[in-house]
Amino acid sequence: MATSCAPKVKEGYDEKTGFTGNISISGAFALYPIVVLWSEDFKKLHPNVRFNISAGGAGKGISDVLSNMVDIGLVSRDLHKQELERGAYPVHVAKDAVVGTFNSEHPNADLLRSRGLSQQELIGVFVAKKYRLWSDIDPRFVKEPIEVYVRSDAAGAAETWAKFLGESQEGLKGVGIFGDPGLAQAIKDKPLAIGFNNINYVFDLKTKNTASGLAVMPIDINADGQIDPSENFYSNLDSLTSAVATNRYPSPPARDLTFVIRSDKKTKLLSEFIRFVLDKQQQGYLLENGYVPLNDALTEVELKKL
Repeated sequence: MATSCAPKVKEGYDEKTGFTGNISISGAFALYPIVVLWSEDFKKLHPNVRFNISAGGAGKGISDVLSNMVDIGLVSRDLHKQELERGAYPVHVAKDAVVGTFNSEHPNADLLRSRGLSQQELIGVFVAKKYRLWSDIDPRFVKEPIEVYVRSDAAGAAETWAKFLGESQEGLKGVGIFGDPGLAQAIKDKPLAIGFNNINYVFDLKTKNTASGLAVMPIDINADGQIDPSENFYSNLDSLTSAVATNRYPSPPARDLTFVIRSDKKTKLLSEFIRFVLDKQQQGYLLENGYVPLNDALTEVELKKL
């Protein structure tokens, strides 16, 4: 964690030294990797600015920013009315999605990829506990228990996945695991497991293929018992992010990724960093890192908030 001896200047800007000071950030695992990259590029332009960045889930991000513990909360779900009333000021900076995941060594992995699961079947797995065995979903699956994993922390991924299933995060049933990396590891460790993850924790950003041990559960959008060509976009990272950008992947579980600041703490320094993040060059890094950039119209809307 970085510390700073930078002099205090009004709103983080001084005519002699330019932008100066600390920016503290915490929150969603989904945004953490790209925020680290953005901060490093920003420091190259403004070497007197330092960052403290930590991941801990969207719930921690919104809590920390509203209690003045950090300058920016990273949030990967819709804001609640009471959070807006308490002064949360959201600026959307990217899009991504939550995807269902299963172990790539599942005995019916090929059938799961070609068949997928419908929204109602996913509700039966994650909410209603309708199915105890995989074969309860489809007799072609093995007669083995379904091992369901969910998030134990207040997470944007969990809330977004739950919203797709018509529930709140508290309504998801399964073994609770802290953090996106932990949930991904739990799926890798259990061949009969099913869960959900942010895109960035499912795909290898170098190869663009799914990470070792993980597979994406396709959503059978039209519930016809198979993944049609129009529903088949899970083979690699580029194909999936393209589906998110063109709204072929449902929203939710596609979602906005958001910086939240306090409406009474919109300093020159914070505004400059957010403006930098919304710049075409920085938005251009998003696709190669597993995110979806804002289009020009959406970027203009967010810039007007600064």
